[in-house]
Amino acid sequence: MAQVVVIGAGIFGASAAIELRRRGADVALLDAGPIPPPLAESTDISKAIRLDYGADETYTAWMERALEGWRRFNEILPSPLFHETGVTFLSRGEMRPGGFEHESHAVLTRRGHSIEVLDAESIARRFPAWNAKVFTSGYFNPLGGWAESGRVVSALVDRARAEGAVVGENARAVRILERAHRVVGVALADGSEIDADAVIVTAGGWVGELVPEIASCLRTVGQPVFHLAPVRPERFEAERFPVFGADIARTGFYGFPLHPAAGVVKVANHGPGREMPSGSPARVVTEDEERAMRDFFRDAIPELGEAPIAGSRVCVYCDTRDEHFWIAPSPACEGLVVATGGSGHGFKFAPLLGEWIADALDGKVEPRFRWRPEIGVSHEEAARHREI
Repeated sequence: MAQVVVIGAGIFGASAAIELRRRGADVALLDAGPIPPPLAESTDISKAIRLDYGADETYTAWMERALEGWRRFNEILPSPLFHETGVTFLSRGEMRPGGFEHESHAVLTRRGHSIEVLDAESIARRFPAWNAKVFTSGYFNPLGGWAESGRVVSALVDRARAEGAVVGENARAVRILERAHRVVGVALADGSEIDADAVIVTAGGWVGELVPEIASCLRTVGQPVFHLAPVRPERFEAERFPVFGADIARTGFYGFPLHPAAGVVKVANHGPGREMPSGSPARVVTEDEERAMRDFFRDAIPELGEAPIAGSRVCVYCDTRDEHFWIAPSPACEGLVVATGGSGHGFKFAPLLGEWIADALDGKVEPRFRWRPEIGVSHEEAARHREI
């Protein structure tokens, strides 16, 4: 039986551990801190689960498979953690060819999905918290919704443990051990070593510390997240306020319905972000980021623009420079696989990640996820990015 060490117990690592156990591997799942990892991309109260990918039919097809997987998760996990409330993508002005909303609608319709097109009148009637004088078109997709992301990671780690994986918290890997260009184990910060036939590094933005040859292909960026407490919370329940993208390709703003347990509306921005080391404990939203959020929502969803902030954080993405995942075996070290680069859209693929990662260990790689050092930047370029 193959001995496999998985380094990093976020959504990539937990999914990989489950699939590897099902394929007969002897698995140790390690994380440098507690589980779920508090600094991981996948840790928060919610993540969007959506099929909508603009004109990209490949990702759309993958998400159709993943959506079925999320429904299966609800059947096998102790409690349902995926909430299929549907999603809205709204536009300031008419949906036009080439725009995210128009192209998503076209692809989904072509693939047989029933998508409800919205105009200003239907937006005002169906989703009254929105300023329908500003957001005048878009669509509602009844498929998709949101998942309780931190709880999902915990549940999947528990599932991996139940499947027979050994789970190690506060077990920081500092070096991958190899002999004659082949993995033989992992060295830990406490001085111990674990023998392994294969090592899978699913450590997000920390991957570059263990696999420095691809560090320039990745960047860690901070994105602001706010938990808002609306004065009239009933207006933000899922039936009247589903998961949304607000002219997202141009503004970056998206959000969620009122969280049933936390009683807050989470809003966030998926934009260029700001360079931030993955392990930085100083994840504080800036005044400029708060001001930008306030300015946007005062216009788009006035009640949220004035709502008290119940909490905020900076979510650190591990982006590849082409925003496709990196799930591939090393060409230089047999038995080493890297699976990272969620790039702000990896969590929703949790039901497929384990399959992709286990396949990569067997040498089967999705072309978009291949080992691709050509997307990296030079040391000079990296230094210039840090200065901007």
